[in-house]
This record gives sequence, C-alpha cells and structure tokens, in this order.
Amino acid sequence: MSDLINIQKKLLPDILAIMQKRYQILRSIYFAEPVGRRTLAGMLGMSERVLRGEVEFLKAQGLIDIASSGMTVTQVGLEVFRELEGVMNQLSGLHSMEDQLAAKLQIDRCLVVQGNSDEAPWVREEMGRMAVKQLDFALTEKRNIVAVMGGSTMATLAEMMTPDFAKGRELLFVPGRGGIGEDLDNQANTICDKLATKTGTKHRVLYVPEQLGEEAYRSLLKEPAIQEGLSLVQSANVIVHGIGEAMTMAKRRHTGQDVMQEITEAEAVGEAFGYYFNEQGEVVHKVTTFGLQFENLDKIPHIIAVAGGKSKAKAIKSYMKSAPHNTVLITDEGAANELLKGRNTLLK
Repeated sequence: MSDLINIQKKLLPDILAIMQKRYQILRSIYFAEPVGRRTLAGMLGMSERVLRGEVEFLKAQGLIDIASSGMTVTQVGLEVFRELEGVMNQLSGLHSMEDQLAAKLQIDRCLVVQGNSDEAPWVREEMGRMAVKQLDFALTEKRNIVAVMGGSTMATLAEMMTPDFAKGRELLFVPGRGGIGEDLDNQANTICDKLATKTGTKHRVLYVPEQLGEEAYRSLLKEPAIQEGLSLVQSANVIVHGIGEAMTMAKRRHTGQDVMQEITEAEAVGEAFGYYFNEQGEVVHKVTTFGLQFENLDKIPHIIAVAGGKSKAKAIKSYMKSAPHNTVLITDEGAANELLKGRNTLLK
C-alpha cells in the first residue's frame, strides 16, 4: 500500500490532494452532524462556493444526505470514511508521528488522532472511539475485569462505547477510584455504570470519597465490601485512565491552600492516580486516594492512557517519565506536535 501511495504522489498528486480534501469534508460532517454549509466552511477554512461543489459531489455519490437540519453522513459514507482512515493517516504522516512519540516516551505504543481537542471537541470523541478500539484489542481473555478511572475524557470514552462491544466476552467494569463529591457524570462509578449498560455486561461500584484523611482511610480499609472492591480493581487485566493538568486537578479536588501552595512551589504540571509530577517526572505530592495506586500498575497487563490537546503536552510528558513501559497512549496532533516539536529538550 505504501509503495502504491508513493507512486501516486509522483504520478497523480492532484488526485491525492482531492481525495484528502474530500476525506476531510466527510470527516468533519461526521463529527459535527447535522451541520450547515456555512458552519462547515468555517470549520474547514474553505469558502462556501468551493464547499458547495464538493458537498454536491459527495451527495451525488450517496455519501452524505442534505436536509433542512443540516448535512449528515450516510451508512455508505461512513464505510468509505472508515476505509480511508488508514490511508489518510499514512499520507498525513500520523503513523510516523506515532512511532516517534512512542520511542521518545519509551512506551509500548502511541496512537494519534488528527486535530487538537483544545480547539475542536469532536477530536476528544475521536480519541474516545480509538480508546474503545484499543480496549477491544486488549481484551483477549474470555473473562475480563476492566478498571476505569474518572474524568471528562473517560466520560467521553463511555459515550463512544458500542452495544456490540462484549462480543460474547464476560466483562466486569470496576471503578479505579472513589468519587463522591465530584461532578457526577465524571465519576468512575457513573462511567462504569454507563459502560456496563451500553455493553449489556456487569459493573461494581466503590461508594467512597476519592480522597480521605489517614484515619478515615485506615478505618474504611477494614470494611469487607471495600476490601472486595479494591481486590477486584487490583486484579484487573486492563486499566483505562486519563492524565490531568496539575493545577486543574488540584482545583477540582478543592485542595486546601497549604497543599495548593506546595504543588505550585514544586512546579507540578501533571497528575494521574492522585500523584502530582513536575516536568522532570518527579512525584512532588501524593493525595491519599481510595482506589488504584500507582504502584499497582506493574501488575496490570494492559494500560491505556488517553489525553490530548496542546495544553496537556507537559502533563503527558511528566507522567510518562514514570509510566509503565506497557502503556498505550492515545492522544491527538495538538499534544503530539507539541511534544515532538521540542524532542531534543522537552523529552530529554
């Protein structure tokens, strides 16, 4: 396939350019549907006059529908879009970027989606869809325990889950941490419930606050129900988690002023599993969280981290300094370009 593409680049460059343009239009309609022509033109940086001709072509080919509510992708269009993904990623250099990023971060694999989730919300949805695909690939056993952390990125993953995901497998979704007190939709318990409901499988809950005082933590740890829940989390064969910006996560946790000052003075940039990291990847603060601990990761065969956006580049880099080698990172061009842009210094 790569040889054919290289020949086409030399002999038929115009055809490849047209194919890329129409793929981008189809892709943008899919993620924004139903969408009007004016809105779509703004998204693509294209004049309405030029776009009109392209969408009329796509409609004539049966790839999109045009209604008063806006344009949508047909089932045939979706099939064409999915079949073109690999080719377009190769043409855009994404595969090369993935290999470079995995090598620099010293992890098993990186998967990069087009776009910057800081600017386009649908990019986060695409990362969620890719995370579901990678999770499907990782679930090789007939019986699987999937630990899921909380956060808005994990909530998006749950939205992208498909009803046929289980495919005869026995799945149990378990929350990787407690979460009482945070936004309900982003709690690990809620996300596990949604994943189980969508796939027709099972889930467990962990109804305890994410962070506790030392005395309360030790007291709850003795409860049989809590011990059983933590045991399930620690025996998971797959963990899916996000990576947060340090200050953003500290504020979401309603962190006290003294700890906030400590994190600020230590120049923390990233957070995962209650650990705060500086740019060198050093742990500068740890929250006593109720759930999966960072040291538990070594026992989990498959680890999927999902984080994107140019603004999260430093957070991703700081966490990856300590991340297990078997981690698969799913990110976007916004973060990947920022990480690779300074590859001689940022990731040194």
